[in-house]
Amino acid sequence: MTLRSLISLAKAEGASDLHLEPGLAPVLRVRSQLRAVGEPVAPGLTLEWARDIIGSEDWPHFVERRSFDLSKLIEGLRCRINVLHSARGVGFAIRLLPAFQPTLEALNLHPDLKLLVNHAHGLVLICGPTGCGKSTTLAAMIQTINLSDARHIVTIENPIEFTFRPRQAFIRQREVGRDTPSFEQALLDSLREDPDVLMVGEMREPETMRLTLSAAETGHLVLATVHSSNCAEALQRVVGAFPAEIQNNVAAQLADCLIGVVSQRLLYRPGLNICVPECEVLRATLPIKNFIRNRDFFKIVSSVETGAEHGMWTFQRYRAWLDKRSSFHQPMREAEPEDAEVAAPVHSAPRLPAAPPPPSVRAEGAPAPRPERTEAGRIEIEPSETFEKILKK
Repeated sequence: MTLRSLISLAKAEGASDLHLEPGLAPVLRVRSQLRAVGEPVAPGLTLEWARDIIGSEDWPHFVERRSFDLSKLIEGLRCRINVLHSARGVGFAIRLLPAFQPTLEALNLHPDLKLLVNHAHGLVLICGPTGCGKSTTLAAMIQTINLSDARHIVTIENPIEFTFRPRQAFIRQREVGRDTPSFEQALLDSLREDPDVLMVGEMREPETMRLTLSAAETGHLVLATVHSSNCAEALQRVVGAFPAEIQNNVAAQLADCLIGVVSQRLLYRPGLNICVPECEVLRATLPIKNFIRNRDFFKIVSSVETGAEHGMWTFQRYRAWLDKRSSFHQPMREAEPEDAEVAAPVHSAPRLPAAPPPPSVRAEGAPAPRPERTEAGRIEIEPSETFEKILKK
């Protein structure tokens, strides 16, 4: 049993995720359902795989943080990998990314979504729960620009999931932790790099949101993702992330720069044996901008329901469109030959030394906490200086 063989098995089974935990059988997520396969994985194996995939250069960062994110090409498939430490030892959460270059057509998305990226400046938000394909839809929108316009695109991701082969556009991709220390620093840098389009992999912190809104206001087209269940909640979450005393200003700023919001979830269609995105689409009309500026987010829902003539879609209308659709694109098992460069690893270039890990929270000279007694076989996490010893147990 090797990590490569397990990823090959997950690929053959059509899984979207592979979970590995010491002492437990590998678990696949196939069409949103979890399924255990094979024999339990020995703890020593997962530790060996972790050392091999992280590498000696970045291993101290994993020891310090107890987790590590990376993307890697394995068995011809690009994977987004999170290596983590749990009560049982070192485990993996692996997302298997599509082998084909995402486009709106290949993802069976509505062609009207292309209209969102035809603007010269403004903000487009892609939202939805974890695992709904936000990053893939974002990559499809970037590819739409890449195939049609000569624009300078800068992406800021953690980690890089899809690498793009420049066609009409000039594309730079920066990975947080490797090419830049943070989303905030990359956004500040990007304003001096002459971009036309910015892609922000995820907006989590208020400072990231503030800089993203500023970039959208200063003449750039900005595409970003945020976690939420619908369009109105996404806008409310952005405004609510800031202190109460400046939320009115943030709401006005968001209303001025917003182009649209796409909320999506995956819908499994048994007849096709594939998952198809089901979307809610919000367009920034004048009434919508007024609702955002006045923070009347609850009124946005009814505007989406009555806004079909403005290109808005509710989940119900979008599902009806899917039901009437006669043909669907079937995902390819292998990458297209002309896009072989797209799947090439992005880590081949010489790298600068990584930024030092953040200092320990424990004050200098303070005694280390004493590990509590635990049940047999369970590993208690201790300070980072003894973590290497723990991993060898």
